[in-house]
Amino acid sequence: MDNKVVQELVYKMLKEIGENPEREGLLATPRRVARAYEFLTAGYTKDIEAVLNNAVFSEKYDEMVLVKNIDFYSLCEHHMLPFYGKVHVAYIPNGKIVGLSKIPRVVEVFSRRLQVQERMTQEIADTFEKYLQPQGVAVVSEAFHMCMMMRGVEKQNSSATASAMHGVFKEDARTRSEFLTLISSKQL
Repeated sequence: MDNKVVQELVYKMLKEIGENPEREGLLATPRRVARAYEFLTAGYTKDIEAVLNNAVFSEKYDEMVLVKNIDFYSLCEHHMLPFYGKVHVAYIPNGKIVGLSKIPRVVEVFSRRLQVQERMTQEIADTFEKYLQPQGVAVVSEAFHMCMMMRGVEKQNSSATASAMHGVFKEDARTRSEFLTLISSKQL
């Protein structure tokens, strides 16, 4: 991202909306906004293989592995407004496991892009499917969308849920039900 170009665009936008970009409180705003967007869209510069960092290991374990309540923050690609919430990721190994810290890191890669919740959820599931070839992968995301809360329909308490199920989570109702029960249970 060319930081200078973004700063110039933010400066122009401030003028277009009727603000004075030379006002004391706004002098550093173009620089701050450029830095914020660089951080908020850092997922475009991340390589999944580098994120996984050789943390895929051979293991005979074949029961469900679940990491739930992974906080995420993203930007809606339609309005560039935030949406945020939690992601729950489970997989059933088929000879390979991944270091647990890599699961939230993968969520971070896809959430730090302009997104729609549905695609983000699918991209997370597809990544674990590709690199682990598990018996199944399940991902559920739950989010609040500022584009629905601040503008448009202005519904403050509405949330959205998206899911992606692969393998046994899609084919076996008992496995899917176990996952859904586990993610709805209270934390430790």
